[in-house]
Amino acid sequence: MNKAFVREPDSTDAYCPHCGSQGETVSAVTLAAQLTPACQQRLSTPAQFCPSPQCRVVYFDAFERQVTVDELDHAVYPKDPDAPICACFGFCRDAIEQDVREGGVTRTRAAVEKAKSADAQCQQRAANGRSCVAYLQKAYTQCRSQMGAN
Repeated sequence: MNKAFVREPDSTDAYCPHCGSQGETVSAVTLAAQLTPACQQRLSTPAQFCPSPQCRVVYFDAFERQVTVDELDHAVYPKDPDAPICACFGFCRDAIEQDVREGGVTRTRAAVEKAKSADAQCQQRAANGRSCVAYLQKAYTQCRSQMGAN
C-alpha cells in the first residue's frame, strides 16, 4: 500500500502546561486517593501526573487544568524529596543514604522487595499510581554518586 494513504496515529503524549515534562497517565482510583473531592472535580480523565521534581504542578488534564503541590494535604515524592519514596511502606531517602554510608544495600533491597509484593498498594498510595521501584533504584544510584561511593 502506498504510504500516502496511510494515516499516522495521533500522538497521545501529554505534556505539563507549566514545565513541559511528559505526563504519566493516572487512573481515577489514584486521583480519588490523592486529591480532595474539589480538586478531583477540576480535572477530566484521563489526567496526568507531572514527574518533574522541580515543577509545582502535580496533576493536569488535556484542558491544562492543574492541581499544584500546595493543594495536596500530604507531601508526595518526587515533588518533595523528604516525602517517602515508597508511599506504601514509608521508605525514605535517609534509609538509602544509610545503606550507602554502610556500603550495603540491605534497606534498599528490602524496600524493592516489599514494593514488588502483593501488599503494595501503589495505585492508591503513589502519587503517580505506579510502583516506586524505579524511583528507589534511581535514588540509590544518585546517593552513591553524591556521596562518592564506588
